[in-house]
Formats: sequence, C-alpha cells, structure tokens
Amino acid sequence: MTTPVKTNATETLVPGRLYLWLAPVGTAAPADATIALPAGWRSVGHTTEDSLKFNSEPNFEQLKSAQSDFPVRNFQTSDSATVEMDLLQWNAPNFKAVYGGGTITEIAPAGGAGAKHYKFVPPRIGERTEVAALLEVFDGGRHYRFVYPKATQLEGVSNDLQKGAGSKLPLRLGVLGGDDTDAWYLLTDDPAFKES
Repeated sequence: MTTPVKTNATETLVPGRLYLWLAPVGTAAPADATIALPAGWRSVGHTTEDSLKFNSEPNFEQLKSAQSDFPVRNFQTSDSATVEMDLLQWNAPNFKAVYGGGTITEIAPAGGAGAKHYKFVPPRIGERTEVAALLEVFDGGRHYRFVYPKATQLEGVSNDLQKGAGSKLPLRLGVLGGDDTDAWYLLTDDPAFKES
C-alpha cells in the first residue's frame, strides 16, 4: 500500500528576497546555505521583481520499434540549464556580465577639462568570459542557494530604452558542466529536504 503524501503548507516556497552574486570561475563557493560568502563574490544589486527564471532541461531521444506504435525506450542524451534575471543597476561589472565580457577604458573628455568618460567595447567572437553564479532565495527563516560553478552569457542583448521607464540589463546565463564538478547544485537549510 502506498503512503499518501501529506499536505504541508510550510513546504511551499514564497520568495521574500532574491539576490544574485557573480564571481570569477574557480572562486570558492560557500559550504552551506547561511555561511557568509567567501571573498570574490559580487552582488549584481537591484533586479526586477519578476524576471528570475532558472530552467533545467534534460534532452531525450526515443528508440522506436516496428512492433509498437509507441517508443519502446527513452534515453537521455544531454542536459542544459539557464539562469535569467533582469538587472536594474547600470555599472561596469554588470555591463560586462550581461554582454559576456568586453573592455572598459577611461578616456579624458575633449579639451581635457571636466569629468572622466568611459568607453565600453563588447567582446569579440571567442573572447566571452565565463563566470560563477550564485542565486540566493530567502523565505522567512529558510535559505536556498543555487550554485552554478561555471556559466557564460547565452543570448543577444536587447536594451529597451523608453522615456520615463526604468531600463534593464537582461542577464542570460547558460550553465556549463565539466568532468570534475557538478554543473549546478542547491544548498538549503529547509528541513523538508531531509529524507526519511
């Protein structure tokens, strides 16, 4: 006899706060869900309330048979995962994260007087920078940290610049894997994750 699942409202998630942190690939990740982040992690600052998406998409192939109208087996061929968030703070590190790298140089204003100016040049083909990412989700006293040891900017960037409206920087990261590391993992202190 199967044990029925008990309903439990405390096992629902209502994010109260969301934070996204970026770091160079290889930066030490936190050991648990609440310890202070190790040196090297940088917050992206303010983000929109409704833009966060984390997608994990396994890909499958089907084996078909002449003896059946249905596939006789499904097998996984690959995995993919993406992280999306719209950033509200326009600064050098965020611009480089959204565009996958690039360079920012300081230039003197024409005539040599006045405030400094800055020039951003996006990365050329083959020069995109990989980053580590960490997403924090708080729901009351429960903490969740999604850790992505290696990711890269994934899509084109569309800046929607409208008079009188806040402009966003659309960060779109594709999670990368490797033989010696988990592509992504979750750290949490939520007691609902304890297996009986």
